Amino acid sequence: MPTSTAWRSKLYSAHVAEHFKDFREPDATELKLRAVEDYVGQHTSPEHPYLHALYRATHLHLVRPHMASGNVQGKLLTMLVSMLRPERILEIGTYSGYSALSMAAGLGEGATVVTYEINDELETFTRSWIDGSPWADRVDFRIGDVMRELPEGERFDLVFIDGNKRDYADYYEFSLRHLRPGGFIIADNTLWDGHVVDPAYDRDSQTLGIRRFNDLVARDTRVETVIIPLRDGLTLIRKRQ
Repeated sequence: MPTSTAWRSKLYSAHVAEHFKDFREPDATELKLRAVEDYVGQHTSPEHPYLHALYRATHLHLVRPHMASGNVQGKLLTMLVSMLRPERILEIGTYSGYSALSMAAGLGEGATVVTYEINDELETFTRSWIDGSPWADRVDFRIGDVMRELPEGERFDLVFIDGNKRDYADYYEFSLRHLRPGGFIIADNTLWDGHVVDPAYDRDSQTLGIRRFNDLVARDTRVETVIIPLRDGLTLIRKRQ
């Protein structure tokens, strides 16, 4: 039986190996994917200066800054909103406000993004950036659990789901109840860094939540849907008339 010191050394080594397992040298396929991502970014319209500043501040001051949409996805959200012309958008999961502001940038006169963030520790940071933005009059930022606090009578033309991955299936059913016929749902992170097809994550609760959501939507005859392999996966869903 190893000594206490030897046992601790082995435990520490295992912990370090687990922590740094994603820092190995990338293989040729990974390098090519990164190059493609860089190419896409270089051939996308430049980021709005305010959103660029928000993205930097998110990385400097918040935990898990990778949750912010970034310019490529933000530009797609702006364009989708410009094409669909919704009057009212519901966002589930505000985080730092990047996606809410990206959608607000595509809205027409008098249209609104209602965005809910359940983590009240983010309120000071996020509210200051929303209120200071060029689109502040188009964003209604609310702190709380959207499924408990959204009034039943509120209806929307578009819903953006980006909350707790374990609850995506519940968010989906909730969103359909508040979505007009012919309206759209956009769900983020639906490929979950490839974990949805990786057996190593078969017991991971967030991966299971995303898989459950994807399976539910794929077999739901009330909607038509497509997954776009952009960033971490973006699902577009249209509620049938």
